[in-house]
Amino acid sequence: MKFLTFIKHVENPNEGPPPAALMEAMGQFIEKKMKEGHLVDTGGLLPTSKAKKFRVTKGKLTVTDGPFSEAKEVIGGWAMLQGTPEEAMRVAKEFVDLHLLHWPEFEFECEFRPVAEM
Repeated sequence: MKFLTFIKHVENPNEGPPPAALMEAMGQFIEKKMKEGHLVDTGGLLPTSKAKKFRVTKGKLTVTDGPFSEAKEVIGGWAMLQGTPEEAMRVAKEFVDLHLLHWPEFEFECEFRPVAEM
């Protein structure tokens, strides 16, 4: 079974990059979980100033350039996990724990969602 996790947080262009210790720990975590077969892929997203939004309303398409003033939170990164629900939840919790350890002042949510099988 596959699961998508993603990080939601307030976008702050003045915040700067994550701490080097977190990035190093994340690199080791990603390598280990990929070898174990629990992590399929992962990535971070650039700021919404680089984004575009496609919206369809009443059969009409509009495209809006970022940043999006109405956005209170943004999706900053994601990971595709696989395994049993318990295994995937454990991996997601380890990911959150790395942030708590190396960047405790960063406030975020990590959403965990099963992927529909087609």
